[in-house]
Amino acid sequence: MSKKIHKVAAIGGDGIGVEVVDACLEVLDALAERDGGFEFQVENFDWSTERYKRTGEFMPKDGADQLRAFDAILFGAVGAPDVPDHLTLWGLRLAICQPLDQYANVRPTRVLPGIQSPLRHVNKDELDWVIVRENSEGEYAGQGGRSHPGLPLEIATDVSIFTRAGIERIMRFAFKLAQSRPRKFLTVVTKSNAQRHGMVLWDQIAAEVAKEFPDVTWDKMLVDAMTVRMVMNPASLDTIVATNLHADILSDLAAALSGSIGVAPTANLNPERETPSMFEPIHGSAFDITGKGVANPVATFWTAAMMMEHLGEKPAAARLMQAVETVTADPSLHTPDLGGKATTRMVTDAVIAAIRGRND
Repeated sequence: MSKKIHKVAAIGGDGIGVEVVDACLEVLDALAERDGGFEFQVENFDWSTERYKRTGEFMPKDGADQLRAFDAILFGAVGAPDVPDHLTLWGLRLAICQPLDQYANVRPTRVLPGIQSPLRHVNKDELDWVIVRENSEGEYAGQGGRSHPGLPLEIATDVSIFTRAGIERIMRFAFKLAQSRPRKFLTVVTKSNAQRHGMVLWDQIAAEVAKEFPDVTWDKMLVDAMTVRMVMNPASLDTIVATNLHADILSDLAAALSGSIGVAPTANLNPERETPSMFEPIHGSAFDITGKGVANPVATFWTAAMMMEHLGEKPAAARLMQAVETVTADPSLHTPDLGGKATTRMVTDAVIAAIRGRND
């Protein structure tokens, strides 16, 4: 019987992004070898800040269109200390997400075995969330500009864009996701007390979409109060939906509360599968540890498990997550971000060994 082929575009990007993507590709090969029913056809792209320095572009002008030929995209990180962050973000990551309409950013958060949350006495049953980030408009729509440069009345504007279509689709996605989880509970994050137009529309449409999901319980929380709730009462949360900016901030807090941003994954999804989705760790390029061999690859491995599930390889996804949890349970395999001394190589080898050694 012929193997199923998954075409994956690998974009290491900058800093430790290259290191963790390379490690992940090794793990994916081991996973395919162990399963036997599929294989990966990987194409590596050098799109990065280094490319920008050489050519003036982070990626080719038709880069997003090139990616349409793939089943999924595995992305590392973008950003460098000597290039402004707004150039790197808009030059690469958002230049992929927006044209491919990856409008649902999904960030699961839980305390993995062997990892300690900084919250007192919090265990894995009390902190098990999925944050859904609207990924196409809101505060990152790119609308705005600057005028009167250098003058006392210089003006800079960023306009948050909220459309009925954009809000409806992310709310429907979030409610469906909440419906699929055991607690069937969704928290809608807002700031409609201060942002009286776009966020009021956000609240209104949330209430409308909620009627389609009578089995899902939901509540609403102002974003500032949400930070307090995440810290003081994590067990009261399950599935969370927020705007582009709010979810960006809250998901970093969530990652820290789970023990380390080095274990936090994310998926940029086109739920209708009209374009390929992109999978990446949250942690960024981390130039302070680049080249030292100590980057935590767990976030990328967890991200790869999400990719495998998206590709329809659920048993392989579960096998990979079990291998990851077997490794995190061993303190001797914790990288420095978790308070340990393990290297990227050690963690990668251990995950591969766990994949190969597991018996069904």
